[in-house]
Amino acid sequence: MERSSKLVALFIFILLAGSTFAQRSKGSHEIIKPKGYEPPPIVASTEMNALLAKAVEATIDEFKSKNFTSNDVSATLIVLDEKGGEWKRGAVRGTERIYPASVVKLFYMAALERQIEDGKVTVTPELERGLRDMIVDSSNEATQYILDVLTDTSSGAELPQKEFEAWQFKRNRVNRYFASMGYENINVNQKTFCEDAYGIEQQSRNYKGENRNMLTTNAVARLLAEIVSGRIADKERTAEMMTLLHRDPFAKGADDDQAHAFTGRMLIDRKLTGAKIWSKAGWTSKTRHDAAYLEMPDGSKFVLVTFTVDHANDTGFIPALAGKVLDALTKLGHH
Repeated sequence: MERSSKLVALFIFILLAGSTFAQRSKGSHEIIKPKGYEPPPIVASTEMNALLAKAVEATIDEFKSKNFTSNDVSATLIVLDEKGGEWKRGAVRGTERIYPASVVKLFYMAALERQIEDGKVTVTPELERGLRDMIVDSSNEATQYILDVLTDTSSGAELPQKEFEAWQFKRNRVNRYFASMGYENINVNQKTFCEDAYGIEQQSRNYKGENRNMLTTNAVARLLAEIVSGRIADKERTAEMMTLLHRDPFAKGADDDQAHAFTGRMLIDRKLTGAKIWSKAGWTSKTRHDAAYLEMPDGSKFVLVTFTVDHANDTGFIPALAGKVLDALTKLGHH
């Protein structure tokens, strides 16, 4: 009888130990930058700074009746070199931390693709559905699911301080990934909601709206440029991201969507049917943003990220700025 009890106890111990090890293994799935990764060859360009500043100033002047001011706009331009040389960057308030709305989903997509490539996340039909809906439809519910997968956390009741700190450490996994590659001045650890956060999600914000997602246009432009140039993932994962980000402004659809109501509107207005665009927009009651990569018929390739605050319903500013930037680049002969 005593021997049986000891065997049962040993069996239970082995089961519990195995469970613990499995949890530790699962919980240690840090997102690791690709082997041999080097930061992109981005160089701050006096010429691009001047070009973008002039374009922003002219667009603010064009929309002065809408009360746009210089404090309402942040923008970053990166002109990609086809030959693999330096990427020239221009920025206007490019290091300003701004609530990114759905643009943050770019960062969650890139992190997830890295985990898939590294074999730490298994692709399932449900995961593919969630990823697609997060980027193509900008679904907040899908984003919540993807962030759970990435960080091994989930929403729920508030936790005692010690347990909460362990939860919050895991939730910061995406932040650690981008920090390891040299991204600065950003926060990407919160879910996106249609209404509000509750329970531990509110606890994560210290109940005061703190610890919100924050991005700079410089960081967003860098990430989009790294995605489209295939630097941040292998060919298969890059192709997947490009498919999700591709927009067709000339396809039939609602006006107020990512293809028609942001940077893509400029292509429509100018009838630039030969141009291609990949983008991720974000909008709330207070913000209107777009991160776009464009390939023009003349061969020019550039990333333009525009964040606007307190003008959420103004659909004209972002495409107008894109048009002025395109004209200036064309005049300079950037190909």
